[in-house]
Amino acid sequence: MEKVVIAIDGPSGTGKSTTARMLAEKLDYLYIDSGAMYRAITLELLSKKVPPNDLKRIVELAKNARIEFDGEEFLLNGKNVTKEIRSLDVTNKVSSVSAVKELRKILVEKQREYAKQHNVVMDGRDIGTVVFPDAKFKFFFVCDLNTRAARRRQDFIDHGMKIPVEKIMLELKKRDEIDTKRKESPLRKAKDAIEVNTTNMIIEEQVNLLLRRVQGLD
Repeated sequence: MEKVVIAIDGPSGTGKSTTARMLAEKLDYLYIDSGAMYRAITLELLSKKVPPNDLKRIVELAKNARIEFDGEEFLLNGKNVTKEIRSLDVTNKVSSVSAVKELRKILVEKQREYAKQHNVVMDGRDIGTVVFPDAKFKFFFVCDLNTRAARRRQDFIDHGMKIPVEKIMLELKKRDEIDTKRKESPLRKAKDAIEVNTTNMIIEEQVNLLLRRVQGLD
């Protein structure tokens, strides 16, 4: 029986990851945080001091990376890096790393392998346009920049980091520009995706909206 894919795309701070995880729990689907995969490779590159132009080393690390999702925890090569991949250093570098064509190809293949074995809810920036263009359900999240910055600041606080909201806003703007203008798999809404503005919504409302759509109640 063909597996179901629910794709949720959108920029940082729109609530897509938390929504995707909770939706997956309600449906008993596997949740795949594609952004965490790129963050993990970015963390690995930073820890091993691999320069961004060393394509051979980047490809080698990506191919050999053992990526596992365990509930809300993320494991890279057997090590729990859930907190480390959310650091400011990784956040500031992940967009430029994600733009590497060779890396995207490897991680897209890994993402597609998950969907061959499980019903999945996957969030990212190109899930509905590139990774799974034929996904049964596609959603695209948008949100006011101030709200996104406030949410991202809370994420940092939850991980023990205090970052000024002004700095976060600048980084969000910078990342949006990189993500939307990059040559490989830019951030954009799929033509058949349902747009969801999360500015004035709490997570539970976002989850219920998607759940009703998936269940055919709306």
